[in-house]
Formats: sequence, C-alpha cells, structure tokens
Amino acid sequence: METMEYRYLGNSGLKVSVLSLGSWITFGGQISPEQTSEIVKTALELGVNHFDVAESHAGGQAEIDLGLALRNQKGLRRSDFVISTKVFWGGKGPNDRGLSRKHVFEGTVACLQRLQLDYVDILYAQRPDPDTPMEEIVRAFNWCIDKGMALYWGTSEWPSFLITEAMNVASRLQLIAPITESPQYNMLNRERVEKEYLPMYQKYNLGTCIWSPLASGLLSGKYNEGNIPPFTRLAIQDHPVINRLRSGFFSEEGRRKLEKIKMMCAIAARIGCTPSQLGIAWCLKNPHVTSVIIGASTPSQAKENIQSLGIRKLLTEDIMNDLDRVLVNKPEVVFDFRKS
Repeated sequence: METMEYRYLGNSGLKVSVLSLGSWITFGGQISPEQTSEIVKTALELGVNHFDVAESHAGGQAEIDLGLALRNQKGLRRSDFVISTKVFWGGKGPNDRGLSRKHVFEGTVACLQRLQLDYVDILYAQRPDPDTPMEEIVRAFNWCIDKGMALYWGTSEWPSFLITEAMNVASRLQLIAPITESPQYNMLNRERVEKEYLPMYQKYNLGTCIWSPLASGLLSGKYNEGNIPPFTRLAIQDHPVINRLRSGFFSEEGRRKLEKIKMMCAIAARIGCTPSQLGIAWCLKNPHVTSVIIGASTPSQAKENIQSLGIRKLLTEDIMNDLDRVLVNKPEVVFDFRKS
C-alpha cells in the first residue's frame, strides 16, 4: 500500500493526512463503540491522523464513541492525531443552535466533554448563520482558541462571500482567520470547490477538507440496479437528510445520475479498482483538496478506501478526460480577459 501523505492545512503549520476518517451516520449510529474502535485502529495503522466529527452526529454519540476509540489505542499520544469537530446544531432550545457566542462556547464545551479531550485541533462553524453578526462569530471562535479549547477554526458549507467577509473581519480586528473550509465535493458535486472557491485558494491559501466523496454511497455502485439494498445508507429510515437523498434517488435526475455512475464503474473496472476507490482518488487529484474525509462501517472497508492513495497514479489525463465526458458537469471557469 502507498505510504500516507500529509499536507499543511490552509495557511497554517498543521499537517493532516490526505485521507481523514469521518463519523457521520456510522459512528454512534450504524456501528457499535467496539466496531468504531477497530476502524479507528485500522485507520491509524495505515497513516490516517485526522478524525472528523460534529456535535450533530448521532446527537453527540459519535463524539463519545470516537473519544473512547482513541483512548483505547495503546501508546497513542495526543500529538499523534488531529481532531476536528463542528458546532451549529446542538439541540432544540433557542440558544442550542447557530453561531452565537453563547452557542459556540457552550457547544464547544459540550463537544470536549463528550470527546473527553482538553482541546480539539480544528473547530468548525458547521453552517453559516445569517442571524448572527460576522464580528460576533469571528470573535466567538477566537475566544475558544484563546481559552485553549481549540487550536484553529474553519467553516463548513459557507459560500465564498461569507468566508471572504470572515477573513476581512479577522484582518480588521487582528484576530485569527479560518484556515479551512469543509464542503461537499465529489464527481456529482463540483461547482463550489472547482469554481466558486477558486480565487480564495491563492488569496488566502484556504485549505479544504472535503466530505461525501462518494455522494452518500451513490458512487460506490451499490445502487446501480435502481433499488436500495438493505443495510445501506439510503435504507436508513426517519433521518431527514437520508429521507431527502432517498427521494432524489427515485427522481428523473436521480436516474440520470445512475446512468453516469454505471459508466464510471466501467472505467473503474478498466483500470483495476473499485468504484469507491476511483471516486476517492478522483477527489485527491484536485490540487486544491487538502484532505478527503472518508467513512467506513468495517475495518476492511476503511482499508479498501485508504488504498485509494495508490489509485491516483492510474488516473492519467486520458482517464480524467474520459470521466469528464461521462459526467458532463465540469464547471466552466470564468473567462479571464488578461489571457485572451
């Protein structure tokens, strides 16, 4: 297996593995704490040092299980791993969600208690909050950093104009700016990472830790027959996000996506990898992606996904062009008159 690669995260000296392990749906939900511990052990053995969680994942149980899994690893030092968590959806009370200074502080305290850690490495604003002034948001995350609760902060699914506003506020107030954004990015969702954020990579050296590289499992090929197998992500009931994804799966657009995915699977077979490995390696080919957050419900699945590292070299220019012809969704970069 190819040796794990580590990259500096944004405009910082923090190094994270190019593949990270996430927790959404699996930790605290689909799998037991014992299974979580085995998956974390496998990831660490294969060089993963970045683990991503959020206060909203399984109502906080994902943080509890991840913290326990890390404590179960023999000889593991705090400097051996990087933890990121996210605050925004903490509960149903009027001050239990959003990015007010009150919730950022109280949410972070609760995250640390569940993880049983003194600090997290990266604290994310999981979504933008149009109801809270940007100066309050930037000051809140800086306060958590000043108090030693977090080392860095970032944004997740923020539009570029709000990230720019946060950067400007931080500069004006001489505060710490966000170093990374965590957006969805995969073969079916490209616009934001490949086009919208493009000016910010150079201007701010913005890092990206992207999530859903397999589009919630669609790009694994497991749904190619047009039905939803049991024990898969889309088979989960009574989850608002999964319910929305499942309804889209049976739409006309969903059927068109499946036809593209079938052709993508044929390309994966041609180069000798699984569709999941191709999907993850494709994300890694983007030089603006710092780390790809993968999921796994078994140690073997974690190993298979991490083996995507070695698939990157198989993605030649011709293969990437073949994929673009299949996907037909490459964002058109704005015309630059200076190069005409």
